[in-house]
Amino acid sequence: MQNVPGKKSQPTLRDGKGQATTLPLADDLSLVIALRRTRRARRLILSVSAQDGRVRLTVPPSASRHDIDRFLASRLQWVRRVLATIPTPLPVAEGTLLPVEGEPLRLERARIGRVERRGGCLLLPPRGRAGVLVANWLKLFAREKALVSLARCEKRLGRKAAGLRLADPQSRWGSCSASGKIMLSWRLAMAPPAVFDYVVAHEAAHLVEMNHSRAFWAVVAELCPDYAHHRAWLKHHGRNLHRFRFDKELLPEPG
Repeated sequence: MQNVPGKKSQPTLRDGKGQATTLPLADDLSLVIALRRTRRARRLILSVSAQDGRVRLTVPPSASRHDIDRFLASRLQWVRRVLATIPTPLPVAEGTLLPVEGEPLRLERARIGRVERRGGCLLLPPRGRAGVLVANWLKLFAREKALVSLARCEKRLGRKAAGLRLADPQSRWGSCSASGKIMLSWRLAMAPPAVFDYVVAHEAAHLVEMNHSRAFWAVVAELCPDYAHHRAWLKHHGRNLHRFRFDKELLPEPG
């Protein structure tokens, strides 16, 4: 959402094909909403990503345009309140202070062949877009950390994961499929090491308990006794890890 001084603008609705129509809601903000119709939806559901501020509206096939307009009008103030809590996006470039394992490092160019962590800096080669270079480095760094942390968990549990994948999901830090494949957000490389290890332990615990029952949390506590503290860190600070934008192509696209 962007303020447009002195001008009234209206929220825009985009369907799954990227087509847009203007909603008849007068407001001083420009708001794009991704619309998804599904037979599984029994009511209109509006959600706002706490990471990137994308607004999504899920509607049942029977919902009319009038139903949608009225529903959005009743939720507009709520959307504005939620968006006000989301950190401003920060493009990654030379001079940016980027956290790595919880420590802020300044991005600087140097006559080197690849990205290097040196002292309080993350040094970048002379050529290449800073965001892309740093993102690729974080992915490799996160994978190395994850493999070590996961191996410790597997040894404690006597279970093996079916695979490990690094991704950049918007709504979760990790997952474990029914087949035992674990996914982790590479942005966790920016979090304190203990927080990173907690997320690995959380997903590894699903190799034993594919749920969030008391038994599951008991397994997490066995692997990570202070998990409640690290879980709270993610709740309060995790969204700041999503404010960093590594390249213009990675900026959220509406629709």
